[in-house]
Amino acid sequence: MFSNKTIAIIGGGNLGVSIAEGLVKSELIKAQNITVTRRKIELLEPLKKIGINTLTDNRIAVAQSEIVILAIKPKQIKDVLAEIKNDIDPAKHIIISVVTGVTIKEMLGVIGKDLAIFRAMPNTAIAIQESMTCISSFSATKDQQEMVLSIFNKLGKALIIEEELMEASTVLGACGIAFALRFIRAASQGGIEIGFDAQSAQIISAQTAKGAAALLIERGHHPEREIDKVTTPQGCTIAGLNELEHYGFSSSLIKGIITSFKKIAKMH
Repeated sequence: MFSNKTIAIIGGGNLGVSIAEGLVKSELIKAQNITVTRRKIELLEPLKKIGINTLTDNRIAVAQSEIVILAIKPKQIKDVLAEIKNDIDPAKHIIISVVTGVTIKEMLGVIGKDLAIFRAMPNTAIAIQESMTCISSFSATKDQQEMVLSIFNKLGKALIIEEELMEASTVLGACGIAFALRFIRAASQGGIEIGFDAQSAQIISAQTAKGAAALLIERGHHPEREIDKVTTPQGCTIAGLNELEHYGFSSSLIKGIITSFKKIAKMH
């Protein structure tokens, strides 16, 4: 059973900890089958209290696991892979990297052996099991892909994409969460202008955005189909939408996404 798989999360920062906690909450993996590593192991005490193993030694963690999740900083990945490569067994291990901007080819070049390897790009909502995670793979079987998808589907929603789209997924999914939050902030400020206190305005704006997203996810409809349901002739909704578009709402958001993509493209 999948619940009996052993996982090593190399890197106990915010992302690594969020993945570990999410897997335990989802009951997909038993806490005792998860090991998280960090040099400052005392910072992992909250994980230890819920039954997750903690170590400072990456090599021991890898040797005891079947799935290795790399949740470290980009500047650390070459050193960490060089450290653990002799403990990686292609017949046993699956590698999953959540490290931004490091390609599968670059990782295989350090490891020096072919094996099933994945890149995954979650966003910060993984901390509450609501991430959008895009995944690409190399030399993975269909069963291995399904297993990795099941891990991240327990932490939100996951999608398999081609690796050349990973930078684009970073912009749309990871940067995109900031764009969505900025919309909610602006809507909250508008709510204050029309009479709500700040807290009430934020609750209404955030829940409204959550509901809008849920309509699309659960029904699979195009956004305009749902918009049409609330835009009555000569109504207040269409008047507000037209004013937003007059000031470039859609085009400015599209330009923001493209600008972020150009920036990340220059970094690699």
